[in-house]
Amino acid sequence: MASCSQCSAGCDIECAAIKPGLDQTRWQLILLACSLLSEFITTEYFVTHPFVNTAIEAAHKAGDLIMKYRDRVDSIPVERKARGDYASEIDRACEALIRAELQRRYPDHAIVGEEDGKTGDSENVWLIDPIDGTTNYLRGIPHYSISIALSVKGRVEHGVVYDPVRDELFAASRGEGATLNNRRIRVSGRTDLNGAIIAAAFPFRNRRLLPAYRSMFDDVFEQVDDIRRAGVSSMDLAYVACGRLDGYWELALKPWDIAAGALLVQEAGGVITDIAGGDHWLNSGHVIAAPFKLITPLRQLVEPHLTEAIRARLKS
Repeated sequence: MASCSQCSAGCDIECAAIKPGLDQTRWQLILLACSLLSEFITTEYFVTHPFVNTAIEAAHKAGDLIMKYRDRVDSIPVERKARGDYASEIDRACEALIRAELQRRYPDHAIVGEEDGKTGDSENVWLIDPIDGTTNYLRGIPHYSISIALSVKGRVEHGVVYDPVRDELFAASRGEGATLNNRRIRVSGRTDLNGAIIAAAFPFRNRRLLPAYRSMFDDVFEQVDDIRRAGVSSMDLAYVACGRLDGYWELALKPWDIAAGALLVQEAGGVITDIAGGDHWLNSGHVIAAPFKLITPLRQLVEPHLTEAIRARLKS
């Protein structure tokens, strides 16, 4: 095959770099053909698991509902569950829609949702956050997602995070890799914290953790380029999985906040642990996620600030 210096495609099309006598129009058409062929050659497409297909279908339906009402949020009834924690009628409607879709396909599965708690009794448990980033949604900030995961015998096996604003669908099945809009994704290749962009979030659900968090923040901020706080944990994890962010840590999360995103990170070649480096991240809600070469340096910055209350949560 010819090697094209213009498009770097491994193809047998000779472009203007090889035959400079071609007229400009034909040159541009050939370059476009090379580009399209290169995209076809290098893109991996995946056949997803039926569980994931069901979650994707449910997420898209919920996303359509979210987008339908995004310009009318002032008219949506909202409940203040706690300081900084809200639930709207759209949250509840989306969760009901997702539950109905899952129960229609898998009536014997259990479901745990942020708004309506647990229903059913099974070793197959769906974890749903119908709108991760409700505050963003209600404020007109275009950054929120739907998170759906399936845990089997206590281990997350499938996960979907859908951003309806950008129409970005992140999906993963254990052992099968992670994808963004059906294309394989990988964590960043960064090997040290110098130059890294890390995501984090204030522990608004448990403000007693704020002093410890501030100390963690100060130490991490000294070592990295910057820290982002977007208010959507599932998308923070998805962004780590696709290399947009180099790491993430947060305290006091719920299982539905992190289950799908954590699997994305793992299947994209990254590591997720609890705040002390153990495997109690799902139940404790204290989470660190990063590429393999960054997970230990990041943990070493936050671990010295763990309080006894945080450590006790890791053991529960």
